[in-house]
Amino acid sequence: MKRFVEILPTRREFIKKGGILMASTAILQTDGVLTLAASKSKDKKYDEKKGEEISPAEDLMREHGVLARILLIYDDISRRLEKDIKYPPEVLASAAVLIRRFVEDYHEKLEEDHVFPRFVKVGKLVDLVNVLLEQHRAGRRLTEKIKNLGSLSTLNPDEKRELLKNLGLFARMYRPHKSREDTVLFPAFHSVVSAKEYDSLGEKFEDKENELFGEQGFEKVVEKVAGLEKSLGIYEISQFTAKV
Repeated sequence: MKRFVEILPTRREFIKKGGILMASTAILQTDGVLTLAASKSKDKKYDEKKGEEISPAEDLMREHGVLARILLIYDDISRRLEKDIKYPPEVLASAAVLIRRFVEDYHEKLEEDHVFPRFVKVGKLVDLVNVLLEQHRAGRRLTEKIKNLGSLSTLNPDEKRELLKNLGLFARMYRPHKSREDTVLFPAFHSVVSAKEYDSLGEKFEDKENELFGEQGFEKVVEKVAGLEKSLGIYEISQFTAKV
């Protein structure tokens, strides 16, 4: 697949350059021992430069990291609602929009279009897939309610209780949801697709991300989440260190 932390040559270019390197490398013989004079150092240089390839499953898992961070935003706003502490409504509204655009319309759509059907086709983990699909639908209903209430500058007591309930339901459902996908579904994905198909899915995932969010789309979304965390004062991870 083409997604790398750094830009790499294509496999064809790599093979071509490798052939040129082998052809141009001097073969030395000392006391009957053949050695390649230059290949080792040049290969090492290439290894140091190359980036890390990201697989489709890893891609989906790191997107779960974005979801986990937004759930922390939901947790903090829930805590404020419970204690009648003010919070910036625009932060909640922005977090709900990210859930809708990045998690539901992009991440979950990838799962529904490219991951779930392949398990159903081979009859593997079908019960789990059906539950995950139902949770996607429930999540979208909750997000719509959170978006509507989160856009209000002030809330009456009934609206506050409703928002608090919806935030809690969403977080309670999605923590086990993403954990089950990360530990059961995604690790089994290799068993329902060929290696070639697995790589091609990586290309499709990248193309879709670029289409919806532009180049470096994942990094841009992470920056937005970090900005929301800073607005709530929960960005610094050291504050979550247990005092024992």
